[in-house]
Order: sequence, then structure tokens, then C-alpha cells
Amino acid sequence: MKITVLGAGAYGTALSTVLEENKNEVTIWSAFKDEIDYLQTNHESPRLKGIKLSESFKFTTDLKEAITNKDLIVIATPTGAVDEVTKQMQEYYDGTPICAISKGIEQDTCLFVYDVIKKYLNTDEIAIMSGPSFAIDVANKVPVGLTLAGQNKKAIDTVYKAFANDHFKLRKSYDIVGTEVCGAIKNVIAIASGILSGLGLPESTIAMLITESLHDIKELIKGLGGNGSTVYSFAGFGDLLLTATSTKSRNFSFGKLIGEGASQKEIDEYIKNTTVEGLYTLKSVRKLVDNKAVEMPIIDLINDIIYNGKNPKTLIDFLIQKP
Repeated sequence: MKITVLGAGAYGTALSTVLEENKNEVTIWSAFKDEIDYLQTNHESPRLKGIKLSESFKFTTDLKEAITNKDLIVIATPTGAVDEVTKQMQEYYDGTPICAISKGIEQDTCLFVYDVIKKYLNTDEIAIMSGPSFAIDVANKVPVGLTLAGQNKKAIDTVYKAFANDHFKLRKSYDIVGTEVCGAIKNVIAIASGILSGLGLPESTIAMLITESLHDIKELIKGLGGNGSTVYSFAGFGDLLLTATSTKSRNFSFGKLIGEGASQKEIDEYIKNTTVEGLYTLKSVRKLVDNKAVEMPIIDLINDIIYNGKNPKTLIDFLIQKP
């Protein structure tokens, strides 16, 4: 198949290696010429050191060239860029199935990625792929498992055929809402987990946080009309477990800085040089929870710690309070 990956970040590039391994013809697009120039010159991503990209890859900054006459389009841009990219796609889009791996909720509209795409592109052939997998692990071809959610059989089957192999497992789901909720909120919970680690607390306390959070996430999924059991999927518990326990997680590492009492300058520097999706998502989740009248006090507390200067140790008090 002819497949384009929109976004030349670590994860989009890593997924491109899976697609190429499965004998697909892969084009990588970025809006940034310096990114494409680097990939073309070095056949290696600066974000995936040591992973050589096949000479067969094509690279472009031309969106029309990237998305026309393709069998699948993979959207792997940062969540905040999905709106602008899909808006630009309108002029050239010809109905190709889409797979979105961007996770999060738009700040102003509280729309999930699936709905952002639908806002601009007249198609139901959209699938969401989400699960516990760091880019470097995907690129190194270690066994990983992800949830593939959608309500359009053609989109699901196209994505499955493009990606699935003996180390890249996909489990199909019809619950787009639950899959997107899990993919978005796990980044926020990972920040809280990092805060606990930065405060010097062990894995036992972090496990407590993860377990408590699963209940809250399940209630939000149900409140939004999704299937609560999705919280136990690759996209749910699997991704939350990985993101909330590993220093490879940018969200966890950001939270750890806060828990350790890093200066505002250090925190600002980290945000400047690192994409912390949980920060982008936090305000959106809080607004969404308020709109749907679903109780998720952990979200309010994380927001107060990060944006209102509340003592990070209040997270411990929150966890040990009596039911």
C-alpha cells in the first residue's frame, strides 16, 4: 500500500519503520523543511538515534503530494496541530482512510482528535490507534500491543493490514470514545505519578494512584457515552501503566521535576525543549469534566499543583483520605 505519515516526530517516524517493514511504500511529511532535510540527508531521526531509516522512504513538505493517491493517511502530528493540518487537507483530501495516533483534547472546543478530523474532512473512514508503546521500542521491533478503534470496517481493516505483524499486535475495538479518553487522560495521570516519584515515594504509592485513577477514567468514559470496560484495554490500563511508571515518559519526567521542587526556570526550560502532551490536555480535561458534571477531583488537584502553586505534597493527602 501507499501510505503517508503526517508528522516527523519520534513516534510517527517509528511507526513508519513498521509500515516499511510490512512492505508498504511510505512517505513522511512535515511542515518543517529542516526536519525533512535532516531525514533525507541522514536517514535517521534526531529523536531516534541509532535507528537507520530505509532508503526507500520518501520525504516531503508538500501536503498535496503527501495525501493524494494514497491508500492510508496516518496523522501523527502533535495534538495541538491536528486542527490546522486537517484544515489544510480539505483542499486535497480524496476520501483515503485515516489512522490517527495523536492523543488529546482540543483546549478551546474540548473535541477529541476523531471529532477534529471530522470537523474538516467529510469521511467516516477514520480509525484511532492507541496503546503502550514508546517510539524507540517500536523502532527496535520489540513486541508491543495497541488498541485499534473505529466504526468503519474499511478503515479498521486497512490500518490492520498496514501495521499488524509478529511484533506489532493490534486488538480491534468499536469504542472510539473510550479509546480517546484513555489516550488523553493517561498523560495527565502520568504527571501526577511523576510528582509522587519526585517526592521520593515508591512504586507502591504510584500503583495506588494508577488504581484510583482507573475508577475515575472509567466513570468519565461512561459519562461521555463510551464503554467503561475500555479502561482495561491496551489503550487504557496498558498505556496508563507504561506512561505513569517510566522515566522515558515525558509527562512522568515533567511531574518528577515538580515533585523534586525544581525551579520555575528549570520547569520552563523542560517545557520549551520537550513536548508534554499532558500539559496541553490538562485544561481541556478539566473543562470537559466540568461540562459533563463528572467528578474527577484528581484532575482539579493536578491543575492546582501545576498552575496555582499548590503544594505537591497535597497529592499524598488526597490519595490517603478515607473513602
